[in-house]
Formats: sequence, structure tokens, C-alpha cells
Amino acid sequence: MFKHILVSTDGSEPSLKGCQHGLELARQLGSGVTVVTVTTPWRSIAVGEVAVYLPEDRYEAQTEQLAKERLARVEALAKAAGVSCQTVHRSHVHPWEVILSVANEKGCDLIVMGSHGASGVAGLLVGSQAHKVLTHTALPVLVVRG
Repeated sequence: MFKHILVSTDGSEPSLKGCQHGLELARQLGSGVTVVTVTTPWRSIAVGEVAVYLPEDRYEAQTEQLAKERLARVEALAKAAGVSCQTVHRSHVHPWEVILSVANEKGCDLIVMGSHGASGVAGLLVGSQAHKVLTHTALPVLVVRG
């Protein structure tokens, strides 16, 4: 049915729950898996008279380490499930765009992701990556509520 599943993670508990479901589905179907995580690129922040500065190279090193930790955690889950997986880390301001891009690049036929389930004002202000993926792809998407 599904031959290559893309699983996304932001390191949160809801996304890890989505990863577990995606990996179990891959195990049962004998599917390939690509795990993707997206970090936000560096940008300066200045609010009024207060400026917060984190050197770009330090920020990039920290986000690279964070991505490695996220992916290692899902790789461990995959190994425990007996599923081999590829991992991808990209830096981009819109994670949903990277998720769709990687799904297309890797020839994935299903996207699995966790959802925080934000609704109301929080959902409108923060925006849901799962919702954006759902509205911008023709691929099937399995959203696992956290």
C-alpha cells in the first residue's frame, strides 16, 4: 500500500507520538521511511531599545545539535521497531514547505506527523504545520493527535 513514508518531527511529545505511529505502520507494511526535522534559520531580534544577540555561528551550531538529537531519538525508535530510515535536516522559515519538498524529493507516498491540536486563537496565531501540509499536498497525510 504505502512504500515510502515521510515522518516529521519537531522533537515535541506530539510529534514523537506521530513518529511512533508512522514507524509502526512502516514496520507492518515493510515500507521505507524518511524522517525530517526542520529548524528555523538565524535572524536578529530587536524589540524597541532592547536587542537580543546570539552570534549566527553559535545559533547554527546549537540548531544543528538540536536537529541531530531529534533525529537520533527517532532513529532509536526506528531501530527498536526494526525499521530502517533515512534522516533529513533542513533549515527553513516554513517547516511545512520543507516537509512537502522532502516528500517529493524522496518519492514518499504518505506523510505522517503529530499535531499539538492547537485550536481557537492559539491555532490561528501560531498556525498548524499539519494543517498547512494538509492543505498544500495531494499526498495522503496521517495526523496523529498528541
